[in-house]
Amino acid sequence: MASEFVLFGQKGAGSAAVEAALTLIGAPFHVVDVEPRARLDEEWNPVGQVPALRLPGGELMTESAAILIWLADAHPAARLSPSVDDPRRPGFLRWMSFVSAAIYSLYWLRDDPSRGVADPAAQAELKSRLHDRISACWAVMEAGIAPPAPWLLGADISVLDLYVTVVSRWTPRARLHGEIAPRIGQVARQVESHPPLAQLMARRFPLKAA
Repeated sequence: MASEFVLFGQKGAGSAAVEAALTLIGAPFHVVDVEPRARLDEEWNPVGQVPALRLPGGELMTESAAILIWLADAHPAARLSPSVDDPRRPGFLRWMSFVSAAIYSLYWLRDDPSRGVADPAAQAELKSRLHDRISACWAVMEAGIAPPAPWLLGADISVLDLYVTVVSRWTPRARLHGEIAPRIGQVARQVESHPPLAQLMARRFPLKAA
């Protein structure tokens, strides 16, 4: 039986949120970097997407929101998620799922519109509409969350803060953090400068031009 977590990821990818969670938990882990758009038959993830997490017992988890929620719940001492009887729990689950389904999932198509349509003109229109949809969804979350205190769920940093920070680093980051969702931008900057995570974020997800 393995004694540590194995995280399959990529630099600049959503796996950075899982790396951050494992770091805050203090769990032993190592990262295996995989090639972008790896073969669909890769043993670490049949759909060739990161992150994927091999648990110490050998089971493989995929889907970043599920991994983050499970890690937080499995390590309650780290205080990275509200407990099941905490009144903040419904909101936590709502926004974790919202970021995954309404925002994160759209980047697969926005980054390469040819995955959805063959005509170049249609691809340009699709990319523009997805860009608008992503921005609109961030605005919905911005309006729906309480002001950071100092984190999205209150006094303790949570995996929701980590998830939002990583996903909001993609285009349109500068406009998102400055105009569309400034409170979310505030939390992202706090995560990026959080002492246990600052070096990890700079190394694994360096900022690029927005």
